Amino acid sequence: MFHVKHSSPLGTVVSRETTERLMVLADLLSRWNPRINLVSTGDLPHLWQRHIEDSLQLVQEIPPGAPFIDLGSGGGFPGLVLAIANESPVTLIEADQRKASFLREAARATGVQAEIVARRIEQVDLPPADYVTARALAPLPRLLGWATRFLSHDGICVFLKGRTVDEELTAAASEWHMAVSRRPSRTDPDGVILRLSEIRRVSEPDRATGR
Repeated sequence: MFHVKHSSPLGTVVSRETTERLMVLADLLSRWNPRINLVSTGDLPHLWQRHIEDSLQLVQEIPPGAPFIDLGSGGGFPGLVLAIANESPVTLIEADQRKASFLREAARATGVQAEIVARRIEQVDLPPADYVTARALAPLPRLLGWATRFLSHDGICVFLKGRTVDEELTAAASEWHMAVSRRPSRTDPDGVILRLSEIRRVSEPDRATGR
C-alpha cells in the first residue's frame, strides 16, 4: 500500500496513517492521565515534543517490522510509539498494573501487535530479541543488567538518556564492555540517544577472540 509521507509536528517524517494512530494514542493518554498519572500534568500541553517526538527519534535505530522489547514502558514511550511508527511487534514490560491496563487499551486502539507483560523486569523470562529499548528508566549499569537478560547474541540496546549520560557510561565501563554510538536528542538539549552493541560483562570472554 502507498503511504503519503508528511512531517510530524516537530519534523520527523512519518506517514499520515502513523500520525493518525499517534493522535489516537495521545488522545487516549490525555483521557487516562488524570486517573493514573502516565505523564506529569505539566507535560500534557507538550505531549508531542516531550514524549511522542522524543520517542520517534528511535525510528532510524530499529529496522521497520523488527520485533523488540521495551523496558518500563509506562505511557508507551518509547515502545508503543516506535511500534506504531515502525509497524513492529513489541513486548512492553510494565510492572504497574494500571499502566499495563492502559498499554493494553492503547495497543488495541492503535492496532499495534503488542504483548504487555505486567511484572517486574527481574521476574520476566522471554525469548531473546535483537533490540531492547528504554527511556529514562534507570542508571546505565543497572539498565544493562536488565536489558542483557533479553538480548540476543548480536543484539543492540537503544536507550534515551539524559544529562548524566557521561557519568553513567563511565560507571558502566567498570562492569561492561560495549561498542557505543551516540547522537544528540532533537527534543531535549541534555538528551542523548545511545546505541550499544557487542555488549558483554567484563568478566566474560570476548566471543570473537575467546579472551
